[in-house]
Order: sequence, then structure tokens, then C-alpha cells
Amino acid sequence: MLWLVIVLLIFIFQILTILLIEYRKPAKTLAWLFILFVFPIIGFVMYYFLATEYSRRQKVRRHEFNYDSLQHPAGNKPTSIVLPSNSKDHEHVLESKQDVLSMKNRLDELLDQISDGPRSTNNEIRVLTDADEAYPAMLEAMEGAKRHIHFEIYTFRGDTIGLTFLELLIRKAKQGVQVRCIFDGVGSYQLEQRFLDQLRQGGVEVYLFLRPLIAFFDKRMNYRNHRRILVIDGYKGYVGGLNIGAEYMGADPKLGFWRDTHLELVGTVVHTLQSIFLKEWMFVSGKHVTGVGLYPDLQTYGNKSAQIISSGPDTKQHNILQLYFGAITNAQQKIILITPYFIPDPSLRMALKTAAISGLDVKVVYPFKSDSPAVNYASSSYFEELMEAGVHIYEYQKGFMHAKILIIDDNFATVGSANVDLRSFYSNFELNAVLFDKKTIRRLEADCAIDLRNSTELKLEVFRSRSRWHRTKEIAARLLSPLF
Repeated sequence: MLWLVIVLLIFIFQILTILLIEYRKPAKTLAWLFILFVFPIIGFVMYYFLATEYSRRQKVRRHEFNYDSLQHPAGNKPTSIVLPSNSKDHEHVLESKQDVLSMKNRLDELLDQISDGPRSTNNEIRVLTDADEAYPAMLEAMEGAKRHIHFEIYTFRGDTIGLTFLELLIRKAKQGVQVRCIFDGVGSYQLEQRFLDQLRQGGVEVYLFLRPLIAFFDKRMNYRNHRRILVIDGYKGYVGGLNIGAEYMGADPKLGFWRDTHLELVGTVVHTLQSIFLKEWMFVSGKHVTGVGLYPDLQTYGNKSAQIISSGPDTKQHNILQLYFGAITNAQQKIILITPYFIPDPSLRMALKTAAISGLDVKVVYPFKSDSPAVNYASSSYFEELMEAGVHIYEYQKGFMHAKILIIDDNFATVGSANVDLRSFYSNFELNAVLFDKKTIRRLEADCAIDLRNSTELKLEVFRSRSRWHRTKEIAARLLSPLF
């Protein structure tokens, strides 16, 4: 009888521990309590190793460290930063629409508060649709590097595509170019040690962001560096959704064609990318990189406006979630949201529904084929309530939709690494570029128009007729979705 009391007390202790730590996140609390009831001891062990808040660990507070506050040598300090476009010199008056102007200024103010650098207009921007466009552009840019190549990626495969990048990185290192690479330890866990050794022996500096085993025992496996950054000589950069692997070229037999979007940025905004990379480099390597050429003085490259927003579990604010919420709630005409994983935060769900009820054209494009069936079931659990509010849901049929795009009206878009799910908003280190140039946004819209033609719109009445078994799987997946 005594042992039953002891077991009960242990069980109550486990429940109270989760409730006390996770009380601010009801969905996550419920998911872990469900795991605990199904697996009483194992569930708590999983919680201990996987769910401890990353931001509470002192070591990781380095993300709040401002790299630009260091004393840069001459020629190494970021220059030519253009003032935010909502300054007095850039404000424009909207005829008899002071309410619209007020909302625009609020969004501008939000971006200035959560961004990693001020908005700049001295840029050229090129949209790269799919790996067929992005990989050759990235390889060509690296081939032309004179000083340095800074490469940060979530997944780097050791396949034919990965070998192509490996050979180029080694060749440039042997030419005297400083080549620095950061691969996520979880996302690139399949990368063999000999591959890393080959890079290092070839003169490439490479570090893993939290190896899987270390991350697990250090309670940080749940936090991943999901960013994609490539910086060439401090003036040309690449961001977006692409990793490095043959599946992005359509080599996955199950998923087939892989639809994605990357951006080529040339100009002042790349200084912000550089600063973010160097902070990460200091964390993984312990090295403070200095030298002429990191932040080159830039000539006039163009007149396209852009800004960089990063987010992570170490920051006080959930920057990219705030970016999405602020943009959606400021929409006036239309919203186009494309994402491979759709598990929206309650605030985003309400924002999308409110926009649709208010008469805006709201479209969400999501893959019919997925590399995660559980996520697909969790996602579809939100569709009915969204469609009832007037949101149009499209299932992409051509292959796997992996692009991460949000377009608001004709004057705002964001492209980056962040998915519309709880992991990207709360757990991962993510990075998005915010775009304001109408020509670039029209190009993104043209790609989206093609995506819509390759998609099937869900019909509410048909969707309501799905089986009870399907609904049961949706409920289970949604309950566990905070842990995906």
C-alpha cells in the first residue's frame, strides 16, 4: 500500500512540475500532460531532456549580445545604412486616408523594434524560384568570392548536390578565401564525420550548432538553428527556405518536385545578415572575427527596400510571430500565405479569420504531399474553422510545397526560413527578409499564381464529410502538435 502512495506522490509531483513551468503555454502543457498520462515515467524523462526553456540557460543568452557593439577595426564597421523608410524624409501622405497611414506607421514602428537592422533602400533583390534557380546562383556567387564565404544552413546533405558545394568551398579555401560554415547538428545529423573532416582538411572552418547527442543531454535538442544564410564578401547574400540536398532537385521518390523560394540580396541589407552570422560564429567557435572587408562600403546597387528579422527562443519577444501578426492585421485587401507546415498560433488563427470575415481575400497554400503525415493531420484540424470564416485553403498538388511566403496587399512580403507553426515561432532560430519593393512582390505573386494553378481548393461541404477516423487522427495530432 505504501508503494502506491509513493507512486501517486511521484506522479503528482510530475504533474505539478509541468503545470508550474508551462502555465503560460496551455497547449504545450496539455500535450505534455497527455504524454505523461500515457507514459508516466518515460514522459517525464522526455520532458526533462527536451522541454526545458532554452532562454533560461545562461550560455545561450549570447544571442542578446550585440555584435555591432564591439570595437570594429577601421574598415570593418557596418556602413551606408539607410534610415528607416518611416522617418520624416520618407513619409508619404495618403489622400484622405489617415487611418490607413496610421496603421502603416504602426507596422513600420513594429518592424523597427523587432528587426536586426534598420530598413535600407540601397539594394537589388532577385527572387529565385526552386533549387534549379537558387543553387546555380549561389554556386556562381561563391565562385566569385574574393575575401570570404559565410554559410549557415539547417540541413547539409552528403549527396551529389552536397558534394558539389563541398568541392567549391574547398577550392575557394585553397585560393585564400576565408570560408566559414555552420551546420545545425540536428538538421544535418546524417552528415558523416568524413565529410566534415574533408572540409576541414581542405581549409574550410566548419562547426555544428549543437550536436544531437550533446543537445539531448544538454536539454536543447528541441531548439534548432533553422536559419539559411549565405554571405559573399559582405555585399551579396542569400536567404530563404532551401537547404542543400538532392531532394530539393526532385530526387525524393515520395515527394517528387520540390517547390521552394530563395532570395538573392545585393546591397546594404547584407550587412545585417553578416552581423547575424558573426554572432552565430562567435557562439559555435568562440572566435571574434575582425578584419577589413566584413562590412564593405557599398556603392549604389539599387533602390529596393528590405529589412531582416530574426527570431529565436533566447529573445524576449517572438519576433517573427509578431511580424506575421502585425502584417496580417494591417492588411487592407489581400493576404497570401504559403507554408509547408501549418500549425498557427491562436493569435494568427484569429487574425486570419478576422481578415476573411472583414471581406479581405485570404488564401493559404499548403502541400497535399508532406514529409510529415502527423503535421498534415494537425494542420487540417484548423481548416474547417478557417473556411467557415471565409479563408480559402489550397492544397498544392504538383509536389512538395516547401516555400515560406507571406504577401500582404501589393506593398509587403516576407520570405525566409520560418514556417507557420509553433516550432518556428517559439523554438527554432529563424530568419526572414521583409520586402517592400512592388516589382519584387509582383514577381512573388506571379509565382504564387502558378502555385494556385497547381493546387486544388478545399470545399467546406466536402471537407466536412471526412471520416470519423480522419477527425480522430486530427484531434490526436493537434493535441501533440506543440511537441512537433
